[in-house]
Amino acid sequence: MSTATITAADINKLRQATGAGMLDCRKALTETNGDFEAAIDWLRKQGQKVAAKRSDREAKEGVIIARTSADNKVGFVVCISCETDFVSKNADFVAFATSIADAAVANNVKSAEELNEVLINGAKVADLINDKLAAIGEKIGVAKFERIEAPYVASYIHGANRMGVLVGLTTDAPEAGKDVAMQIAAMNPLAVDANSIPAETIERERAIVIETMKADPKMAGKPEEMVAKIAEGKLNAFFKENTLLAQAFVKDGAITVEAYLKSAGNVTVTEFKRVALG
Repeated sequence: MSTATITAADINKLRQATGAGMLDCRKALTETNGDFEAAIDWLRKQGQKVAAKRSDREAKEGVIIARTSADNKVGFVVCISCETDFVSKNADFVAFATSIADAAVANNVKSAEELNEVLINGAKVADLINDKLAAIGEKIGVAKFERIEAPYVASYIHGANRMGVLVGLTTDAPEAGKDVAMQIAAMNPLAVDANSIPAETIERERAIVIETMKADPKMAGKPEEMVAKIAEGKLNAFFKENTLLAQAFVKDGAITVEAYLKSAGNVTVTEFKRVALG
């Protein structure tokens, strides 16, 4: 079959069978002289090239899965990205992403690169992703991967797989873990406490506070010592708003997260990860 004899019906048939884009189907049939089965094989073989061709298209949609090991000592967040919410909300795609997250747990992987090499039913995750890419015609991949270890790790998925949270605790505390994970999802803290915030971030905030104060006519003529003291007070407010343990607890604004954790059995947070789409 020549290019001239490849009809719209042929292209549509291949598109329906593979889920690939119309132009890709046309090219596959052209390259294989209209051999339908060979065209399917050609599309599968082109998976990696298609991914490269689509590399400039942002994948801001996707599915985020948070999981823990059976003993709750290790937690994983995996984001399998795609381009449209139509795909991300598809039950088959959610199941696909879940299978990859489950593989991360089962193999205790340490990175996205390692996850891509893991086998699921005899096939590498990277190859399964290429097959899915060819089928749906969108750029997909392991966009984000996080892992933490702690005496106890709680996981939380928010908003129809649009955000995943892991929180490591110093002791087994399932209810407290869930509450704190929800706090992290809602309030998006920068760090566990002030000591966990990078020094450069603190210095940048301090410089912004001081420059803002110097521009305030009410501060004109104030001694440097007073300016510095007020600046530190404003910096403490920054810590209160942006560090997990100092934040007001969302379920009871009269106490901090740190106070809540003490009341829950003198437990505290070792680290956390928050992964969101966008």
